[in-house]
Amino acid sequence: MAQVTAVTASSAPRADRLTKGLLACGVVYAVTYVVANDLLAAAMIRGYNRLDQAVSELSATGAAARPFLSGMDAIWVPTMVAFGVGVWRAARGNRWLRVTGSLLVVFGVTSLMWLAFPMTARQDVVVGAAVAANDIGHIGMTVLTAVFVLAEIGSSAAGLGKGFRIYCAATVVVILLFGLLTGAQAPHVAQGLPTPLMGFYERVNIGAWLLWMAVLAVVLWRRLDAAGSGAPRPEDLPRAKAAG
Repeated sequence: MAQVTAVTASSAPRADRLTKGLLACGVVYAVTYVVANDLLAAAMIRGYNRLDQAVSELSATGAAARPFLSGMDAIWVPTMVAFGVGVWRAARGNRWLRVTGSLLVVFGVTSLMWLAFPMTARQDVVVGAAVAANDIGHIGMTVLTAVFVLAEIGSSAAGLGKGFRIYCAATVVVILLFGLLTGAQAPHVAQGLPTPLMGFYERVNIGAWLLWMAVLAVVLWRRLDAAGSGAPRPEDLPRAKAAG
C-alpha cells in the first residue's frame, strides 16, 4: 500500500509539469500571433497600414504574406489544441473549466476552415458587385470565431473566482465595443472607401482575447502550484455563515 502511495505521489509532479507545459502553449499562441501578423507579415506587404487595415488583409487573396500565414497554422493549430487540453487537465473536476478547455480544442481544429475563406484583397474589390463566396464564408467564420471566444471567456469566468470574473467581464466589454467599431468600418472595404482606424480597432479586439489566454494560463498555473503546496484555493475555502 505504501508503495502504491509513493508511486502516485511521484507521478503527480510529472503530471503537473505536463499540464503546465500545455498551458504555456496559450502564451506561445498569443505571442506568435502578434509577431507573425504585425511584425513579419505586415512587413511583407508594401503600403500596408496597421492602423487602418484589417488583420485579415494580410492573408487576403493574392496577398504576399498569405503563404507565410497559412504555414503558421502548423504552429497555431497544435498550440491552441494543446492549450485547450492543458485547461481541461488543470480543471481537476471543475466543470466550467472543462467546458473552456473543450471549446479551445474545437476552436483550434475548426480554425483550419479560415484557409478556405480568405477575404478578397482590397485592390481586387469591384464596387457594386455581388459579394464573393469566399467573403461570405469569411464573414461566417468571423461570427463563428466571436461565438467561440465569448463562450470560452464566459465559461472560464464561471469556473474561477470573483477577481477573474471581473477581469473576464471587462474583457468581454472591450471585445464587444471594439468589435462593433471594426464592424462599422468593414462595409467601407466593399464600397472602396477609406477605413480609418479599422486596423487599430480590430487589433484591440483581438489583443483583448489573446491577453485573456495568457492570463488564464498564468491563473491556472498558479492554481496548480497552490494545489501542489497544499494551500487551499479560494473556491475551496468554506464560506462564512451570516450572523444570526
